Amino acid sequence: MRLLSYILWALLWCCCCWPTQAEVFTSIGQMTDLIYTEKELVQSLRDYIQAEESKLASVKSWASKLDALTRVSTSDPEGYLAHPVNAYKLMKRLNTEWTELESLVLQNPSAGFISNMSVHRQYFPDEEDETGAAKALMRLQDTYQLDSEAFSKGKLPGVHSNALLTVDDCFDMGKTAYNEADYYHAVLWMQQSLKQLDAGEEAVVSKAEILDYLSYSVYQMGDLPRAIELTRRLVAIDSSHQRAGGNLRYFERLLFKQRNEMNKDYEAASEEPIQLGTYSRPKDHLPEREAYEALCRGEGLQMNDARRSRLFCRYHNGNKNPLLLLKPMKEEDEWDSPHIVRYLEMLSHEEIEKIKELAKPRLARATVRDPKTGVLTTANYRVSKSAWLEEEDDPVIERVNQRIEAITGLTVDTAELLQVANYGVGGQYEPHYDFSRKDEPDAFKRLGTGNRVATFLNYMSDVEAGGATVFPDFGAAIRPRKGTAVFWYNLFKSGEGDYRTRHAACPVLVGSKWVSNKWIHERGQEFRRPCGLTEVD
Repeated sequence: MRLLSYILWALLWCCCCWPTQAEVFTSIGQMTDLIYTEKELVQSLRDYIQAEESKLASVKSWASKLDALTRVSTSDPEGYLAHPVNAYKLMKRLNTEWTELESLVLQNPSAGFISNMSVHRQYFPDEEDETGAAKALMRLQDTYQLDSEAFSKGKLPGVHSNALLTVDDCFDMGKTAYNEADYYHAVLWMQQSLKQLDAGEEAVVSKAEILDYLSYSVYQMGDLPRAIELTRRLVAIDSSHQRAGGNLRYFERLLFKQRNEMNKDYEAASEEPIQLGTYSRPKDHLPEREAYEALCRGEGLQMNDARRSRLFCRYHNGNKNPLLLLKPMKEEDEWDSPHIVRYLEMLSHEEIEKIKELAKPRLARATVRDPKTGVLTTANYRVSKSAWLEEEDDPVIERVNQRIEAITGLTVDTAELLQVANYGVGGQYEPHYDFSRKDEPDAFKRLGTGNRVATFLNYMSDVEAGGATVFPDFGAAIRPRKGTAVFWYNLFKSGEGDYRTRHAACPVLVGSKWVSNKWIHERGQEFRRPCGLTEVD
């Protein structure tokens, strides 16, 4: 039984450590491999169970036969052994058959399963990945203003599923936040865990454990009356709790001191349940956080009738480029100033599948260029997996590059390689500039091709919810549409950066987002996009 418990625990661990946005599993494309790994392990587990059942059936058969024999032999041992055949069979059983039974019992049907587990374990998510998964859910919770119950019940915008979170799942979410000193989210998830436990849901975690974390997290959020009330509930459940008594006395003294200093009467704890909005979310490093997240939710869009009247659609042949004469591109204006256009039918389904096929084995945690050193490094504000593809990898890459050059009229000889990115659930890229600013002159020095003059972004998948490209400065949101591409200039003709083009990739709420982009550089564009007469031409 101990071995079976270990195996079941190992399989459960495989199921629960969901691949995430952390260092390893930020890509739905790679996470799908784990689904098939898990399926293989389940089949391996079934084979093990069948082998154990077969072994147990044999042992039971032996036990039944021997039980019948011993009932007869023990009723009259001397009379039983008086018969020479019985004496012989007793000797034979004890010398041979019990040895065979011993060998049967010592057989280990788990060897195949354990071996399979060992092979796959190197690809399992680790603690960092599980933490990343929890943070991804919290990121979605913040961006799309979803309460913990919505996640717990699987009620996401436009999606209803049976992907539910248990009491223990919610507790683990809260504990992850707590360990990161993120008491805002710790409160939300511990409260949800407590709510589900109070509703009668079974759990491994105890009510006392939840109240212990919840009361201290509420204290850290500055709500002393509620922290005292929760701690009193904890003491009532477990009067011998190691910390509860001391915390309660400390909280009460602190509240008494605050009341005296502020000359205020006793304030009872609010009877309203803790929910999204009860406490203010702490500010972080991103100044446009609220505007960025509002755009991700479809709020704060600055599109109006006057601006819409300046947007047109047209056929674009790249100034009679031979590649586009017979089949010009369908071009749609997405925004007027700065000018952002979308090209329809930029990539075919077959081309997309080939690009994804080439990229999947190479996907690695996406990097950003350190503005001080110019070295590529990972960053928490960019959560995706990316790969770089060269023309030599496949003719389709060369064809895509030629098409981008024909459409934009810009040379791609000095452009960066085609970057393919896959954003899993919670994957994002917070507001950033594609070009280097004056305070980071060495960002692209190693490339020797100047600054990033333009961005060409291919959408290679539709996204069920979330994943928009947003521009907080002027309130635009561009939704992914498979096979289309958007294009904009990062620099004015003078070479000065257009700071309005600061943009972000919103977290993917439901689905998988595949994109590929081409960053086009200044060198080689001197006669293709001549300098303007003013700084902002």
